Amino acid sequence: MKGKLAFVAGAGVGYLLGTRAGRQQFEKITSWASETWQDPRVQGYVHDAEKAATDFAKTQGVALKDKAVQTAKATFGKSSDDDATWEPADGPLVDADDANPGTSHP
Repeated sequence: MKGKLAFVAGAGVGYLLGTRAGRQQFEKITSWASETWQDPRVQGYVHDAEKAATDFAKTQGVALKDKAVQTAKATFGKSSDDDATWEPADGPLVDADDANPGTSHP
């Protein structure tokens, strides 16, 4: 079944990119996708999703880090320096503004 699906997908891509009618259809699809992406309603949903992901990371980041450390210790055994905590030397590894450079957040 996977082979048939791959064949059909390959034939579709070949048609889209290999024939004049396919290229025209491809241009229509990419134009529609671009217009849809630029739609203010879609961008509103994108902004909401970005905010939700950022808020989740801010509120749950420490818990996720602690769980990852716990899992790593359980998987690889305990180190001799179990009480030490690791802190990045240059501040946080990821800043929410790094995901969207050049944009300002209120």
